[in-house]
Amino acid sequence: MSQHTDVPLFGGAIRGVLPPNWIDASDLREVPDHQELFLSPNTLSNLIVEINQRVSEEDALSTFTTLSQQQPSLAAGSGSAASATPDTINQAAALYHLHDLCDEGDAMEVVAPPRQVELGSLTTNAPSGSSITAYKGIVEFKTAGTRRDQRQPAVESGSAVSGVSMNGGSSSAPPTKALTCHYLLVRLEVQETDLLVFFNVPHEEFDKEGDSKGLSKEEALAEDTLKAIEEKLKIQDWELFV
Repeated sequence: MSQHTDVPLFGGAIRGVLPPNWIDASDLREVPDHQELFLSPNTLSNLIVEINQRVSEEDALSTFTTLSQQQPSLAAGSGSAASATPDTINQAAALYHLHDLCDEGDAMEVVAPPRQVELGSLTTNAPSGSSITAYKGIVEFKTAGTRRDQRQPAVESGSAVSGVSMNGGSSSAPPTKALTCHYLLVRLEVQETDLLVFFNVPHEEFDKEGDSKGLSKEEALAEDTLKAIEEKLKIQDWELFV
C-alpha cells in the first residue's frame, strides 16, 4: 500500500488521509463549504470529500431501479420500498449520489457495485445510538461534453466526474472522455447525513500518451487511498452535523 499523509478536513472536525504532496484546492480557488477538494501534483486526478443530506429511501430506490434496468447485472435485491432490504437501500443511495452528478447525454458504467465495508476508526467515538454504515465501489463515466457541475473541478481536460443522464437517455454524440471514480459512502443515520469520498482518475492524459501502465498505476493509487481512508477516517467533532 502507498504511503499516505494525515489531513484535517472541515476545519479539523474530520480527519482523513491523502497521497503525499497533494494540493488543497481551496488555496487556489473557492470551494463550497460542504466540500473539500484536493488535486494531484503530477496528474489530473482529484479527491473530493463531501457532506450531503442523507438521501431518502424513495429517491435512492427510484434511481436504483433505473440503473438496474440499464445494467441488469447490477441488481442486488428488490427495487420496491416495500420489500427492499437495508443493504439494497444503502447500495441504491450510493448510486443515487453518483447519478446525481450527471449531465444529459453522459454515460455511466458500474465497474464494481457498491459493497459494504467496515470502518476502522470512525466508529470509535461515535455518539451513543449512532447507526453508521459504509459502502464503496467503482464507476466509469464517459462524456462528450464539458462539465457544468461545480461539485467537480473544472479543468480543460475534462477530468471532472460525469454520469448517465437523469432521464436515462443517451446522447447522439459518441462519448469521447472517460474517467474512473473510486468512491466511499458513509451513511450517518442519526445525523441525517451522507458523507462521500470520490477519487477521480481522468483517462485522457494517459490515453493521449498511450500510457496504459500509468493509468493502471493511478487506478492502484486510487484503490490504495480509498482503503486507507476506509481504515483511518475519523470524525473528531460530531457537532459538525448538527
